[in-house]
Amino acid sequence: MMPFKKFTLFLFLGFQFSLLPANAAEPDMAIPPPPTIAATAYILKDANTGKILAENNADAKLAPASLTKIMTVYVVFNEIKKGTLHLDDLVTVSAKARAASGSRMFIEVNERVKIEDLLKGVIIQSGNDASVALAEHVAGSEETFAEMMNQQAARLGMNNSHFKNSDGLPIADHYTSARDLAILTSALIKEFPEYYPWFSQKEFTYNNITQHNRNQLLSRDESVDGVKTGFTDEAGYCLVASALRENMRLISIVMGTKSSKARANENQSLLNYGFRFYESHRLYQGKTSLSEARLWKGAEQTLPLGLPEDLYVTIPRRHYNDLKAVVTVDKKITAPVTEGEKHGTVNVTLKGEPLISKDLVALKTIDSGNIFRRLYDGALMSFEKSDDGK
Repeated sequence: MMPFKKFTLFLFLGFQFSLLPANAAEPDMAIPPPPTIAATAYILKDANTGKILAENNADAKLAPASLTKIMTVYVVFNEIKKGTLHLDDLVTVSAKARAASGSRMFIEVNERVKIEDLLKGVIIQSGNDASVALAEHVAGSEETFAEMMNQQAARLGMNNSHFKNSDGLPIADHYTSARDLAILTSALIKEFPEYYPWFSQKEFTYNNITQHNRNQLLSRDESVDGVKTGFTDEAGYCLVASALRENMRLISIVMGTKSSKARANENQSLLNYGFRFYESHRLYQGKTSLSEARLWKGAEQTLPLGLPEDLYVTIPRRHYNDLKAVVTVDKKITAPVTEGEKHGTVNVTLKGEPLISKDLVALKTIDSGNIFRRLYDGALMSFEKSDDGK
């Protein structure tokens, strides 16, 4: 990812700023279609911009198997963030958790296990027993925990998902989609960077039992740093993968492949396609002033304006110089102003075609000025209005 330093700022009459790149030849922007993927559904997404680079059947409601556990740990991470849980809290293992079938962490009834260990048992070992233990500790029962999962899904806009358990073992009315998993994975990586490195851990030892992460791409591709595998007879072999190359993060999801080897190969094909033909750039840093606007009748005479968060774009490779950004600032901004208020826009185009538009917002709150400032600025505003009308 290259900084947006190639763009030069010019001030025009009115309140428009144009940020223009150096002149460059206009190479062909044609991108070949994505590779043929042998999966029931798949999607490839730029995590920073949300741009979908490839997809097929991405909204189909499918059994997710252990991909369910991405939501399980997301719910637990949120509880830790709120302060209702702590990594060193101890969880007493129930008989139900101990009896969970399928992949296991090998915890025992009445054993007291740290939440951090249970999370790693879910993420790295895909322990169904650890998933149930966490769910019961957080919500009292797995059924109530599933409702918490559904609440988070609704909040994130996962419109084709419904969860009935914490481990993904087959059960009626339990489903999600490739697109929803991409939404969830993006949120997890963005909101919990302190925990995300656990998803790249290749093995975990508990009770003197070492188990290896089933994500084969962690050993095959050094840019891959997560996320989760899944398998049941109904779901087939599934994999959510994420990779970071040159500050561009892609999320690739395949569902319903024929083998563990196939899920790794198909994800690798998608990731290689995305990195080969696209690039991602951070154009502007969030919460940083892009312009200082004149503020009328305020305790201060200038108002810093910027973006509420970093602005990224995804474009075909070798087309950075075809970008153009225009910042438009509202006229006659008058105090009081509250931080976060919209007072303009940033519009980015690629070879003249709209690419992205974001609100330009106040970066601080500024109260009204004293009576003298208000009267003085009021007179100036009236004079400029009268002068404009001549």
